[in-house]
Amino acid sequence: MTAVLAEDSDAVETPSGADGLPTPRRYWSVAAIWLAMFMTVLDGSIANVALPTIAHELNASAASSIWIVNAYQLAITVTLLPLAALGDRLGYRRVYVVGLAVFTLGSLGCALSHTLAELTAARVLQGLGAGGIMSINSALVRFTYPKRLLGRGIGMNAVIISISGAIGPTVAAAILARFSWEWLFAINVPMGLLTVAIGARALPVTKGAQRRFDWASALLSGVTFGFLITGAESMAREGLASGASKLAVGVAAGALLTWRELRRDAPLVPFDLLRIPIFGLSILTSIVSFSAQMMAYVGLPFYFQGPMGRSAVETGLLMTPWPLAVAVAAPVAGRLADRYRAGALGGVGLAVFAAGLGCLSVIGPATSNLDVAWRMALCGLGFGFFQSPNNRAMVTSAPLHRSGAAGGALATARLLGQTAGAVATAVFFHLAGTHAATTALATAASLAALAALISLSRLRLAPRPRPEPLDRIEPVA
Repeated sequence: MTAVLAEDSDAVETPSGADGLPTPRRYWSVAAIWLAMFMTVLDGSIANVALPTIAHELNASAASSIWIVNAYQLAITVTLLPLAALGDRLGYRRVYVVGLAVFTLGSLGCALSHTLAELTAARVLQGLGAGGIMSINSALVRFTYPKRLLGRGIGMNAVIISISGAIGPTVAAAILARFSWEWLFAINVPMGLLTVAIGARALPVTKGAQRRFDWASALLSGVTFGFLITGAESMAREGLASGASKLAVGVAAGALLTWRELRRDAPLVPFDLLRIPIFGLSILTSIVSFSAQMMAYVGLPFYFQGPMGRSAVETGLLMTPWPLAVAVAAPVAGRLADRYRAGALGGVGLAVFAAGLGCLSVIGPATSNLDVAWRMALCGLGFGFFQSPNNRAMVTSAPLHRSGAAGGALATARLLGQTAGAVATAVFFHLAGTHAATTALATAASLAALAALISLSRLRLAPRPRPEPLDRIEPVA
């Protein structure tokens, strides 16, 4: 591998006007990106499945063991925008490779943990590393692929995310059947070291912007998103009084952050990008659609195992057609996105997604597994057909020197949408009782239809994709 990379060592430090990385370096860069995304997404899903086992082994209560999952997700959420801004300043490969190293170190810490406190701390470290990976991923994809293949590359990224999320429960079950829970995290160590080695040599090098990092805004960003999300979750689980104080802190920090950021040319929170109509509408489409997706993901397992009487294994199998259909649709949509407008492709995909959710909302206890499966596949096909063009629109509508900020906003929009969907579903369960899942699905269908309309509104703004000069790639000194 070293010999192959060495033969093309000058290709990374591309001159002005270069369009992506040449082969074979492009393939090695893609391998590093895929491996990193596979690990971070897989790690989130396997921890969810293994939570009862880990809690039992560590003599932890169910309530306290939730932090094994929450610590990871929260660390990612609060660091996405700051680390994206750091990537714009220092160069994307530096932040990405350091994030990989930190994630690998956190995985080793998880495997060596003997108490809940140690494991939670290691999960925070993992989350910090995953934040560095997720915030920079889209920027590296943009500089790795030539413009004519960018949609295809983004589509394949969606495939990797879908597959790793889909096989997470199976991988967790297979490991726990033969080994102790520590191996769930130990498997990341050799894979992480390999990915660091490939990434350090193959990922594109870009020269960062010559400006100081805004530590105050980074802190305010973390406080804003951290308290808003934990406050919303507390309110959904325990009532308004429980989350009100956290929400108040988040709102106050957010107001101060907005006041600081609106006056800056390249703010940590990308208000400058949100002023670009196509970018702002794409972000809004993403938030609404991921809210709909999460409402279905949270509500359906309860309905399958409750009114429909399916087992946990059957529930897992019934959930599988969705991510598999995304994996089928995403690369096709990615290829089309290199030729056709994201507004139209996204509108069609989200309309199909809305139809699938509508069909799911009318299933009953007597519905067969086959009837459920095709409805789930319809949702996945629609969502996959929307996701790749929408991500491409967000990435390419931002100036090249703000690619990190665009990638951070993309990941943040996804997490905000998923959080909003999960919180809304929890509220439905609190208010609607046995009808909560079908109510959530009907609401999700309405949100998906709204997202389709938002996507179609981009048609009056967006021209057909066309090549743009990559005039901001500069070699690192």
